[in-house]
Amino acid sequence: MPYAAFRSIGAYVPKNQLTNEDLTKMVDTSDEWITKRTGIKTRHIADKNEKTSDMGTKAAKIALDRAGISLEDIDMVVCATISPDYFCMPSTATVIAKNLGIKNATAFDISAACTGFIYILAIAKAFIESGMKKNVLIVGSEKLSAITDFSDRGTCILFGDGAGAAVITATENKEEAIVDIHTASDGTYGDLLMTPNGGTGSAYDALDKEAAGCYMQMKGNETFKVAVKTLTKDVRDILEANDIKSEDIKHFVPHQANYRIIKAVGDALKMREDQVILTVHKYGNTSGASIPMAINDIYEEGRLKSGDMMLLDAFGGGLTWGSALVPFAPFK
Repeated sequence: MPYAAFRSIGAYVPKNQLTNEDLTKMVDTSDEWITKRTGIKTRHIADKNEKTSDMGTKAAKIALDRAGISLEDIDMVVCATISPDYFCMPSTATVIAKNLGIKNATAFDISAACTGFIYILAIAKAFIESGMKKNVLIVGSEKLSAITDFSDRGTCILFGDGAGAAVITATENKEEAIVDIHTASDGTYGDLLMTPNGGTGSAYDALDKEAAGCYMQMKGNETFKVAVKTLTKDVRDILEANDIKSEDIKHFVPHQANYRIIKAVGDALKMREDQVILTVHKYGNTSGASIPMAINDIYEEGRLKSGDMMLLDAFGGGLTWGSALVPFAPFK
């Protein structure tokens, strides 16, 4: 039976930065207020003409180069995004594949908000373990600045742009294998975090009348409470199901939404400070790109070594959530 192995990581961050001080000139807020409530100090913003696929392509090139795998060997490309290049089609994944020169591969997008990367990791694992695919490129890419209302201080302080990518391949070595992935959702909480207009569920008939409704809207306090409770239980469940203790985790890589959520979940799980990966202060919330961007940071810092066990977890609009136990298994 083939197993799925996490071979490489790559990321791209736009050069433009939006600091807390910059935001004080746009909305009624302060660096102290933002930092205390979110832990965010700055976020990166894509150029006006820089598309989600452009960022995803740059991250993917790095991941492919680090994996040392040829484009001809990639047989599937999956992109997690809530800010695609196009409303319906073509998918951002097909644009990324075209940009890279990957031909005849299965390519599609998924929409699972901030849990997107864990969802596409699960998809890659399933396709590989079924024998249908051998080498899968997964990309989380977001241009959230395009769907953020910069007059709403409750949301504009949170979100940034960026992309992360990974190469997942088949292996016969069980020690390299992704151990387990949990994914779930509960649509009854869908109104806590959503973009209410722009689709067939919109309140208006004409798209040109509903631009404001295409921005992200969030009920922050309610989302915080559900997120902490849900993530803590999900992570405990996946550790217990696989007989792994929290101290056995080398890197706890949570979705970088809010420092208070990360700390609350980390404390509940008794994670040491050196285990918990934090990048939210640098990038803000980049949704489906958040986890791979964080993994890339520890890789480039030299902290991610072959065989290190990573525990990933995320929570996002839908509501969706998920967790994964993933050893880093680069080709020797």
